[in-house]
Amino acid sequence: QVQLVESGGGLVQAGGSLRLSCAASGSIFSIIFSTSDMYWYRQGPGKQRELVARITGGGTTNYADSVKGRFTISRDNAWNTVYLQMNNLKPEDTAVYYCNAFRRPYNYWGQGTQVTVSS
Repeated sequence: QVQLVESGGGLVQAGGSLRLSCAASGSIFSIIFSTSDMYWYRQGPGKQRELVARITGGGTTNYADSVKGRFTISRDNAWNTVYLQMNNLKPEDTAVYYCNAFRRPYNYWGQGTQVTVSS
């Protein structure tokens, strides 16, 4: 069974840190994970889903302007896992965070993990 499973969300005070993980499982990922582009998206209350960060199969990273300098995306291909280190969290970072794996024609999503930042 192909799955992306996010973990690491929770409640944190403003200024705090969290590290999200996204573990990819399933036979297909043993073949494609290392060459897949991996994304973190988020959807806040009453908002549209937005792209937070991306890491390509080659390791190139991109970030939304709102998280630059605070969030870091990384991957461990040996464990088929992608991470999102979130520092200096702000209340506006409150959202459900989703992991996405894309390598044409494959496109997989996780179920999301809730991050709540209190002021």
